[in-house]
Amino acid sequence: MARHNGGRGWYGKLVGAALGVTILATGASVWTAQAGSADGSDAKPKASAAPDIKPVDETIAHASDAGPRGLNITIDDGPDPTWTPQVLALLQEFGVKATFCMVGTQAKAHPDLVKKVVAAGHRLCDHTVSHNTGMDKRPESYQSQQILDAERMITEASGGVRPMYYRAPGGAFTPYSRHLAASRGMRPLGWNVDSKDFERPGVDVIVATVEKELHGGPTVLFHDAGGNRSQTLEALRRLLPRLKQQGHTFGFPVR
Repeated sequence: MARHNGGRGWYGKLVGAALGVTILATGASVWTAQAGSADGSDAKPKASAAPDIKPVDETIAHASDAGPRGLNITIDDGPDPTWTPQVLALLQEFGVKATFCMVGTQAKAHPDLVKKVVAAGHRLCDHTVSHNTGMDKRPESYQSQQILDAERMITEASGGVRPMYYRAPGGAFTPYSRHLAASRGMRPLGWNVDSKDFERPGVDVIVATVEKELHGGPTVLFHDAGGNRSQTLEALRRLLPRLKQQGHTFGFPVR
């Protein structure tokens, strides 16, 4: 799974904001209080026990629950007040459900959009607090803070609906992060098809990339934040009806 390092100036600003949010959240978060945040300490924070949380498989999911012709549309990095509502409208137009992998600070900033995603029948995914694509090189305490604080932010923003998946930024999973997420009921979520929409290569290129790579598996990666996503919208507008005509159905990643 390729890492998305180019064009991430948006995340440079996001990291600073995320760290500020994390510091403010320290007193209210058991795991953050134990973590030492991102200071590189060796402490391993513990998530509070929750009897309603059932652990799930910690292997990275790629398959679809929609059968052999099923596809999973996954939307990363939001929610964004400009682009997420347009993505939601497009998905509704074509009757497609998707999985939204949300950055914690974005969810905290736009709880109305998180609630709209849930109300429309889509699923939530934890995409960490600050989208650090090098988090697999950071201490376990940092990984825990990023995953668990984002889980809390998304759950609070949604009004109590918890994320069902965890997607590491840029695919930067570790055995520890996979186990931690799975213990919280969040299946680690990979992808098979990187649409390359984040790079804005042009609508024709995005569409061609998806169609070319679909043979590799059903989970397709798009974005609704991090810059101008007009190419993503137009690519989805072309792809969704075309894929349906080819006999594909749309579902969610397996749990």
